[in-house]
Amino acid sequence: MKKSLKDVFMDGLLRVADFMQNERHFAAVKNGFAIIMPIILVGSFCTLFSSMVCNTSEGYISLANIPGMAWLGNFRPMFDAASYGTMTIMGFAAVIAISSELAKSYGVEDKVLPIIALGSYISLCDTTVLTEVNGVEQLVSNVLSSRYSGSEGLFVAMFTALATAELYCRFVKTDKFAIRLPDAVPANVGRSFTVLFPSVFTMFIISGFGMVFNWVFKMSLFNAITYLIQAPLTNVVGSLPGYVFIMSLTCVLWFFGIHGSSVLKPVYVAFTFGALAANSEAYLAGEPIPYILNSPFQNCFTITTGAGITGGLIIAILLFSKREDYRSIAKLSLPCAIFNINEPLIFGLPIVMNPIMGIPFVIAPAVTSIMGYILTDIGFCGRMISEAPWTTPPFLKAFLSSGGSVGAGIAELLAIAVATLIYIPFVILSNKEAENEAKQAVCEESEG
Repeated sequence: MKKSLKDVFMDGLLRVADFMQNERHFAAVKNGFAIIMPIILVGSFCTLFSSMVCNTSEGYISLANIPGMAWLGNFRPMFDAASYGTMTIMGFAAVIAISSELAKSYGVEDKVLPIIALGSYISLCDTTVLTEVNGVEQLVSNVLSSRYSGSEGLFVAMFTALATAELYCRFVKTDKFAIRLPDAVPANVGRSFTVLFPSVFTMFIISGFGMVFNWVFKMSLFNAITYLIQAPLTNVVGSLPGYVFIMSLTCVLWFFGIHGSSVLKPVYVAFTFGALAANSEAYLAGEPIPYILNSPFQNCFTITTGAGITGGLIIAILLFSKREDYRSIAKLSLPCAIFNINEPLIFGLPIVMNPIMGIPFVIAPAVTSIMGYILTDIGFCGRMISEAPWTTPPFLKAFLSSGGSVGAGIAELLAIAVATLIYIPFVILSNKEAENEAKQAVCEESEG
């Protein structure tokens, strides 16, 4: 039986989505960043406390600026240090987490590999830094800049983690390089010798490749990946058109019943988390906040109340829908939407494979993302410097993520209101669809 064009398209889309969701390298990146999320949250909360509790600077909304509460400012160095200690090790943390996840997919759960991966990554970093001493620029040796340990090194960290884990797992699984010691030798000592040659070979290959690359191209591998891959990708994902395109594609996948975030997260997660870390570092250093688009921006203006900003759909249904099935599902989904969970609505209404609801489901986040970007760019919203838990209710989420910007909280509520306006015509259209279906059913019964 010949397949229709629609079936061919669906089969192709499902194959691509299934590949990206289950392919071990994409999965390792996605799961690796999920592992380091607690580090990001700790750093974000410390930045939040530094900003909203201990900040004594004039003009800031902070508990320390309340008369009699200035003593809270004494604790700011503690929170700044903790934030620095988490946000500036994201590159190192990513190497460890991603390499471990990829090895796990090969059935190799080894405590040595993350250390080898971290060592391999550091071997690709420049240890000579140009700095200014007493007004004179000098080269200082044996120094590891925070650009390598922090957010700027995330892309190189990802590639190094994947390459290191691939090499190490292949060497370990061949058993040709394992040193077998007598049973009398303690197990932990024996294991160290078993993985000795795989560790040595992996380190030599990664560091050797970095050295040869430097000889041939007169540029470190780190800088090459940063400037040739990371910078162009950042320009795409970090631009408003690129960001809106990727987020819209996520919603399109959801429409077809595919978890869009799981599929596309490996594409953008390094940028969104890296931009957050860069904003946090800039805030602590008293410098201008560089990025508008980052992971908390996504949570507040693109997926608040869930993918598609379905909180707006719930409000539109409760106000304008005449369909009892829609109204019942909306009432059940409302408590979940407050905490940014919308699977009951996506699969219960459903939005999946529902053209009438699928169109605003894609359009609404694009419009609210553009709105959030403009409001942030003109200064109505503070730029996001910390990551509030994704289940934080609207207004509070943006308020906390922006370090206490009331405008950001208002803008998040405004995003839901705009999404509601976008959904209303389609909810009304669904009423007519239900009426037509009812008339058709009556006609069929009368004909029968």
